[in-house]
This record gives sequence, C-alpha cells and structure tokens, in this order.
Amino acid sequence: MMNASGTSSTRPYLIRALYEWCTDNGLTPYVAVRADDTVRVPREYVKDGEIVLNISMDATSALKLGNDYIEFKARFAGVARDIMIPVGKVMAIYARESGQGMAFPPEEEPAAPASGPDITASVGGGETGDAGAAPGLSRVETGRNDTEEPPEPPKPGGGARPALKRVK
Repeated sequence: MMNASGTSSTRPYLIRALYEWCTDNGLTPYVAVRADDTVRVPREYVKDGEIVLNISMDATSALKLGNDYIEFKARFAGVARDIMIPVGKVMAIYARESGQGMAFPPEEEPAAPASGPDITASVGGGETGDAGAAPGLSRVETGRNDTEEPPEPPKPGGGARPALKRVK
C-alpha cells in the first residue's frame, strides 16, 4: 500500500497504535469499516454500506493488524466467522467507552495521472513547498472553515503588571 511518494501509508500504523492505546487503558477498540466487495464481513450486519466491529481481545481470536489487511475470527450470533478487512476500508478506530480515536479520509482509488496540484503539508512551520515540507500528508479536518479569518489574539489588559497575592 504505497502512496504517490513511494512511502507506505500511515493508516495501518495509526490503527495499531490506537488499538494498543485502547487495550492499555482497558478500553474496547472498535473499527468502523466501509463494507464493499473487497471486505469479508457478515453481510447481514452491514448497514448503509458500513459495519462497526469490536476488535478487542475478548471479541476476536487470531487478530492480525497487518499493513494491508486486518484479519481475525469472531462470533456473530454464536457462529464463528473469518473477517478480513483491507486497511484502506477502515473509516475510524475508536474506544467504545469514550469515543476517543481517529477517523480516516476515504481511501483514494488508483486514478489516471494527477489532474491537480500535489497537496503538501508544512513540517516545522515552513511554507508549503519549501525544503521543510512533507508531501503527501492528508489534511485533518478541524471543524473550522479555512475561509474564515483566524480569531484575534487577546489584547493585553490595561498595562498593569500581574502580581501575586499572599493569602494566609
């Protein structure tokens, strides 16, 4: 699973890290999966093209969180099933108890040569496209519209110097 720059996807590494974080903290890791023909899951549990699966140690056996596939055995209504999910079909991994986790952008289908400019992200505060840029990073949605102006920083108050007050 290589991206355009020839490096492997970060998605399987982030999935493994969040799975480990959940288990280390006594939380139940769940994955939300886009269920198409490339995903081997019980179709009767797929709703609106998606399925949410408990991937905790208690709910699975022979769990393998690989770079290309997540594979395990799980019981559905008492029947053991083999599950195989391409990592690119994982939409999110999160803790059931808190909802904390990470959502991923939809997997990009292999396409013809790029029709638009490459998206780059700055690392270390450099401008996009300079030597400090890391090409191929996905944009993380912050819930903020980038066409909005950033909020003004707070203005210093009155010019008075802060002081500590000793209370006995």
